[in-house]
Amino acid sequence: MEIRVLKYFLAVAREQNITNAAEVLHITQPTLSRQLKELEDEIGKTLFIRGKRKITLTEDGRLFRKRAEEIVELVNKTESEFSNSTNEISGEIAIGGGETNGMRLIARTIKKLNINYPHIHYSLFSGNADDVTEKLDKGLLDFGLLIEPVDVTKYEYLQLPFSDTWGLLMRKDNPLAKKKFIEPDDLLDIPIICSRQIIEKSNLTNWLGNDFNKLNIISTYNLIFNASLMVDEGIGCAITLDKLVNTGVDSNLCFRPLKDSKNSNLIFVWKKYQIFSKAQQLFLEELQKEITPHIN
Repeated sequence: MEIRVLKYFLAVAREQNITNAAEVLHITQPTLSRQLKELEDEIGKTLFIRGKRKITLTEDGRLFRKRAEEIVELVNKTESEFSNSTNEISGEIAIGGGETNGMRLIARTIKKLNINYPHIHYSLFSGNADDVTEKLDKGLLDFGLLIEPVDVTKYEYLQLPFSDTWGLLMRKDNPLAKKKFIEPDDLLDIPIICSRQIIEKSNLTNWLGNDFNKLNIISTYNLIFNASLMVDEGIGCAITLDKLVNTGVDSNLCFRPLKDSKNSNLIFVWKKYQIFSKAQQLFLEELQKEITPHIN
């Protein structure tokens, strides 16, 4: 199975039309059709449903597209690491993480490293812990910034000297905005918007105890920005981390921390026995320098 053919497949999946895909790839339509047929014969699965004007993916085709995207992305990343001059430290560093103010530490590290090594480039991916660790395990990410609790037995890691505070994002005209802290009982009679990670695994389940199942969860979110728009429209209140949404004087929103809830620590992880490029090693060393002044 050739990378070139995988790229052909992805072009057709994207364009949903053989003729259009052939034009994008600068090859003839018969050549492209033959390559796709040979690919299907090779893997023993039908990947496309061929209509008169539109081509759609079968269930096997959708799974194959995901795997093809991962393979092509990994190949592109590898080529980027080896295509630069050996006299110049460059390449791409791929970092994944959840939405957390702890990313500021990563940003400061990138800023300092960029002064002496401007040819190092960065790729940032936002997702929950499961999204990030899946890409780490497949080699599509070099590092991950995770919010505890998380299983780190498969990884090397640095404990960051920061933690995130959980709380409730609401409109400023909400009666709960008058409170300094949010207590478990405050959440029981209001519509709640929360992340999937909170439902699946979070310190908040211990804070709420048996009351967690009593929450009126009307929506879940992956990224807080879209959830904050729902809050702004008065649909509900969002359980989220502090400092992720603008709650200044020009905003309709405010944030109140959960009373006596345990903060979530942040850890920076990478695969065990990982062999770093020069750029990745430099980044890790610079991050350790950023952390050191905060360690007692």
